[in-house]
Amino acid sequence: MTRRFTGWHMAAILIGFFGVVIAVNVTMAFFASSTFGGVVVENSYVASQHYDRWLAEARAQDKAGWRAVPARAAGRLSVALTRRGVAVPDVALTATARHPLGRQPDQQLTLRWDAAAARYLADQPLPSGRWLVEIIGTRGSERLRFEDEVRM
Repeated sequence: MTRRFTGWHMAAILIGFFGVVIAVNVTMAFFASSTFGGVVVENSYVASQHYDRWLAEARAQDKAGWRAVPARAAGRLSVALTRRGVAVPDVALTATARHPLGRQPDQQLTLRWDAAAARYLADQPLPSGRWLVEIIGTRGSERLRFEDEVRM
């Protein structure tokens, strides 16, 4: 003897199905909002107006042979800045270290030339973890900009 499929059975199936869908959506929304570190740019339209200029500046910087390699040195940010393979000690460097998920506040750093290490060293230590580092340098009329990731 088989049981009849009633409206109560259909209601239970629909409630169960949509209950699972809603539970998964709420879980995913919670994880997405708890790990998102914020916006990449404040206004994407305004940023798009500068895109071609930024690309041209990056190409000119690469063509001039500038390289910056960030690393960790005794808990501090260390940057090897070279032009065509030769260390350059007369550039004013600053850096902004951002935590990729926004869990720690941005760190503003000034880098000073360390002749013994032939590198630039930050004026303060960075907390341990993964950091996205934007390095800005000026030398006369030249303006340099590098972005990289460093683990402390």
